[in-house]
Amino acid sequence: GAVLNSIDTGSQVCSLLWSKHQREICSSHGFSENQLILWKYPTMTKIQEFKGHTARVLHMDQSPDGGCVVSAAADETLRFWDVFGSPPNERKG
Repeated sequence: GAVLNSIDTGSQVCSLLWSKHQREICSSHGFSENQLILWKYPTMTKIQEFKGHTARVLHMDQSPDGGCVVSAAADETLRFWDVFGSPPNERKG
């Protein structure tokens, strides 16, 4: 198959996680910022960055409802993030 798109993130990409409810993808990174980035798909527009780890993010996983992301890093911490928000049926407005 053909490459559909390519984005230079500016840092090592360690893992990827698709939103269960939105057209979004979360990437985790190593050097130099050790952050998570939320992207709008398919435009790959950066929505938000989540910083806090002091070493490379090694793994991410989603909560069962799809709203929370937990990241595990080489700094020996687990961090819990509200990345994707509440599922659509639980949102107000």
